[in-house]
Amino acid sequence: MARSSHSVERHQHRIQKRARWTRRHMMKKTIGIIGFGVIGQRWAAAFLHAGHDVRAYDRSSTQEDDFRQILPSLLADLDAVHAQTTTEPGEFRMCASMADALAGVDFVQESGPEILEIKCKLLPEIESGVADHVVIASSSSALLVSDMQRDCRLPGRIVLGHPFNPAHLMPLVEIVGGTLTDPASVQVAKTVYEDIGKKPVVMNREMTGHLALRLMGAMWREAIALVRDGVASVEDVDRAFVYGPGPKWTLQGSFISNQLNAAGMEDFLRKYGPTYQAIWDTLLDAKLDEATIAAVTKSTAAAVGDRSQEQLKSEREAGLVSILKGVAEHGAL
Repeated sequence: MARSSHSVERHQHRIQKRARWTRRHMMKKTIGIIGFGVIGQRWAAAFLHAGHDVRAYDRSSTQEDDFRQILPSLLADLDAVHAQTTTEPGEFRMCASMADALAGVDFVQESGPEILEIKCKLLPEIESGVADHVVIASSSSALLVSDMQRDCRLPGRIVLGHPFNPAHLMPLVEIVGGTLTDPASVQVAKTVYEDIGKKPVVMNREMTGHLALRLMGAMWREAIALVRDGVASVEDVDRAFVYGPGPKWTLQGSFISNQLNAAGMEDFLRKYGPTYQAIWDTLLDAKLDEATIAAVTKSTAAAVGDRSQEQLKSEREAGLVSILKGVAEHGAL
């Protein structure tokens, strides 16, 4: 059915208002965060550190005290990574209702449970509390935007904005729209994330697992199969990641790193293509059956030793700060 001239005019007006993020993105904004678990809290820290005000809401009322307790350390991590940033942190408010959290916001980051039925109810509820031009981004790690936006009044403003853990530190955010998403909304989300120091990637179409998780999944399937078949232990597989491609890929990614191993990409593919083809032809498959789970669990326990989960997380986040400072200085992407 063709749109009426009045409908087209309203649609164009919404696009123009969304474009103001691009023209005025350095101004302080108010961000609504719906769902305030681990992901929502770390999104809040990232927005606050960039100087934006944050209003948060969660159906559970127990998160605020925990968040205020950890916020200084989250901001300190971000200070260390973004040493050149001198912006005063924004103001945080935990709201008693979704309506209060959404009133007057410029952008919404939804971080509710990873359950499609909940998303399909939650997104229209969020819509009812914000202006028509406001873009709503979901932190979903595996769901498709096309499925989530199906019951929305204005599905064109629904996008995916998927972070990586720990979400306040890791720069990557994956952005993709659904079949009904307005391309202008994708651009707004990209500008929002760039404004807070993230490194967004935009997918041209939806796929389960998005981009980085699919790449990780392909490598991890082979890693699990190698452990299952006794080719190497978890410790040695992880050492191969950390001390092999890890450092170079962290700085320049896989394509540029491989190009530097020859006289350009075409030369690399012609020289080493047969080797990679031989590897691809013999890649292993992994099914997470009971025997595989048991083998991987046992080998992982041996690699972890007596270190606790908290110790491992602390080591990871301290190391990430140092790594990301180096990437910011020397990274090519």
